[in-house]
Amino acid sequence: MAKITIDGQEYDSESLSDNAKQQLGSLQFVQSEINRLQALLAVSKTAELAYSTALKKEIES
Repeated sequence: MAKITIDGQEYDSESLSDNAKQQLGSLQFVQSEINRLQALLAVSKTAELAYSTALKKEIES
């Protein structure tokens, strides 16, 4: 019995309707994608800072 919490209310995922289970699956997928994209954004911002620093160093020398 897996429990899920939505807006502070706890539900047993096994007792959900088929449609609700599909919605839950879609929600979990989207949350995973958001986490993946946030990680990609963090990596990209780090690279941007490194390139900016390297460019500034090159221009100043």
